[in-house]
Amino acid sequence: MRLTAKIVQMLIRLCFVVLLVLGVLFWSGRALDLVNVHMLIGTILVLGLWVMAVLGIRARAGWGLIAMAVIGGLVVMGLGMAQTQLVPGDLHWTVRVVHLLVGVAAIGLAEQLAARISRAT
Repeated sequence: MRLTAKIVQMLIRLCFVVLLVLGVLFWSGRALDLVNVHMLIGTILVLGLWVMAVLGIRARAGWGLIAMAVIGGLVVMGLGMAQTQLVPGDLHWTVRVVHLLVGVAAIGLAEQLAARISRAT
């Protein structure tokens, strides 16, 4: 289980770096044709977070953290998919910042789960 958690953790980290680079490109008005790639990689990241949550259940990592990971994944995905319709106009940057912060929080949850899984096994 520890090896599986480590592999999933590395996949999540890789996805996060790619998503950050794409996000910076989008914010600068470039590479907008890669939005679907960004969404696909974001989905892979969320699926990885959920796999980590399942591994956390098996390792008894704590129900609160596991619930936060599942709910956090839903929030990241929902916010990402609805992002273009939320707060149109000059204040749309606030939605982008919230999306970034929620994504960073998801990474933090994945890292905490990985640490607890590693300690438990």
